[in-house]
This record gives sequence, C-alpha cells and structure tokens, in this order.
Amino acid sequence: MQEKIIKLFLRAAISLGFISAVTDRLGYWPKDASTWYSWDVFLEYTALINPIVPESLISTLGTIATVLEVVFACCLIIGYKTELFAKLSGFLLLSFALAMTFSTGIKGVFDYSVLAASASAFALSIIKDKYFELDALLKKSN
Repeated sequence: MQEKIIKLFLRAAISLGFISAVTDRLGYWPKDASTWYSWDVFLEYTALINPIVPESLISTLGTIATVLEVVFACCLIIGYKTELFAKLSGFLLLSFALAMTFSTGIKGVFDYSVLAASASAFALSIIKDKYFELDALLKKSN
C-alpha cells in the first residue's frame, strides 16, 4: 500500500474518531450507540479521570478538550500543518490514556484503543509526503 494512501487513511481515522467523540458528548449519536450521550455525562467522566482537578474546573477542562479535538480534526481532515496537528493529537490522546490509566486502570485504554490512536497520530506526524492536503496547495502558491 502506498504511503500516501496510508497517510490519508490515518488523517481520516484520527479526525473521524475525534468528531465521533465530540458528537457523542453533544448528544448527536443515539443513546444506545453512545458512550456519554450528553455533555453532563461527559463531564462526569472528565471528573472521574481527572480526580486532582477541582470540580470548579471540570467544565473548563472538558470544553478545552472538546475544542482541541474539533480543531485538530478539522486541520487533519483538510491537511493543514498536518505534521504539527498530528503530533499535538498524539500528545492529547496520550494524555487521555494516562489520565484513564491512573484513574480507572489500563483496561479502558486498551478497550477504546487510545494508545493505538495516539501511536497512529505520532506515526502520521512523521510522514512527509503531501497527499490531498491544503499544505501542498499553500506550498505551490508561495
């Protein structure tokens, strides 16, 4: 399989994973197909995996994580600064994995493939060829 196709697949998989999680916590997925199904349930989970964060900051933390996921997903989908946003995605996913591991144990990290997603994002960050990316168009126009 060509590296360009693999890169496109990684971009799509990571982006759609972020978008799916965001739409889940905002209640857009059917309840029987959801993990959180509402913002309040998502914030309860955010508090669970971040026990050292004061309750008054949980909503802010959840909002920041959600905004980052949307921004990273959009940038990866369109191919804007792909290497940077892939690396940032890897660190965001790794931080989720560590928070989950230290608060609820390692099983959830494996069940939800958070480490695999983080590793995929880091792998994406080192693929230099451009394929269907805004960066390639911007580079040509300079």
